Amino acid sequence: MALKITVIGTGYLGATHAAAMAELGFEVLGLDVVPEKIELLQRGQVPMYEPGLEELLRKHVAGIEGSSGRLRFTTDFAEVAAFGDVHFLCVNTPQKHGEYACDMSYVDSAIASLAPHLHGPALVVGKSTVPVGSADRLAGYLAAHAPAGADAELAWNPEFLREGFAVQDTLRPDRIVVGVRGERAEKLLREVYATPVAAGTPFVVTDFPTAELVKTAANSFLATKISFINAMAEVCEAAGGDVARLAEAIGYDDRIGRKFLRAGIGFGGGCLPKDIRAFMARAGELGADQALTFLREIDSINMRQRGQMVELARQALGGGPFLGKRVAVLGATFKPDSDDVRDSPALNVAGQIHLQGAQVTVYDPKGMANARRLFPTLGYADSAAEAVRGADVVLHLTEWREFRELDPEELGREAGVRVILDGRNALDPEIWRKAGWTYRAMGRPTA
Repeated sequence: MALKITVIGTGYLGATHAAAMAELGFEVLGLDVVPEKIELLQRGQVPMYEPGLEELLRKHVAGIEGSSGRLRFTTDFAEVAAFGDVHFLCVNTPQKHGEYACDMSYVDSAIASLAPHLHGPALVVGKSTVPVGSADRLAGYLAAHAPAGADAELAWNPEFLREGFAVQDTLRPDRIVVGVRGERAEKLLREVYATPVAAGTPFVVTDFPTAELVKTAANSFLATKISFINAMAEVCEAAGGDVARLAEAIGYDDRIGRKFLRAGIGFGGGCLPKDIRAFMARAGELGADQALTFLREIDSINMRQRGQMVELARQALGGGPFLGKRVAVLGATFKPDSDDVRDSPALNVAGQIHLQGAQVTVYDPKGMANARRLFPTLGYADSAAEAVRGADVVLHLTEWREFRELDPEELGREAGVRVILDGRNALDPEIWRKAGWTYRAMGRPTA
């Protein structure tokens, strides 16, 4: 008999996973404790922007004309327990207020709500990013509180989704990692992921701690790479070098690679910053804090980039106060192809400049509504041209394709002064300079 899948938590991760499981041919039941979110999903709509997700959802949500009908949603844990063979846990694990540590309350609550309803054999699969050691604790809780006892098993299967590529990363992942304690759990997960594995995706079987560490280790490595090139940008600023050419040169070394070597205002979002901080906190609890002290400097370099961008803008305006100056900001989201503004470097820079007296106008292709909610006092425009109109300086802070494809000559007719600061090193300096712009980017004083 075909496996039935449930997905607990239908935010960014859960909605994507539920739709992808339906696409792989499974009957899927998604659960959330927020009724408004369930109502939205039942209409085939998603509460966030993610390329291809809404189309995939509408292809499978029951009740939508022409859909497969394989995907339904509920707020009832008893219904989920009765329906599913494999229960994927996809709830949020944010940073605790005032601490580096991870807030496990949503994970703990989901397990506590599900466990009493598990009367028969079931596999609960954690996908959330959690501190190492969590799976061991949760497995013990599940066995103690589920009527099925030891037949209610736990596995850990970390997610590696990139915002903007989440659908692709779920259907065609670059690797699948499963932390299991028994053959049954491994067999069930091989059945769930049979399609991508058959297409060549590596399937890595390991223990609980290793599976939990894979995600945080991967994010820590990426964060390190980004902060490394940003540190090199600081040195290039001081020495008169060009960090873009430096990155190109070292990127040809296949031991290093070219990805994540674009200097700029640093990383943000809901994953990298909180994950490396939670990793440091957990290492301290385990008595291994010295192993991760370098991550504190990685975090520090990253946050410093935002302040340096503010100072670059000040210099571009003559070095005096921002009061009365008009500043255009292109980009509000933490990365392109997303509407996510959580811990966005672009909005942070815009906010800092605004607080120092400038009139700041922001434009972003997808993040405007979320930006307005987070920073209601900033000015917002409906297009890049409108944002730039009359500006004394333009800041390019999120590398959307729309911004890379702007016509500098056309935009120059709107700007008060043709000065652009490229906070992502993503624009072509020659094209902008030919159109009469003064182009500047961090780590490229000679450019």
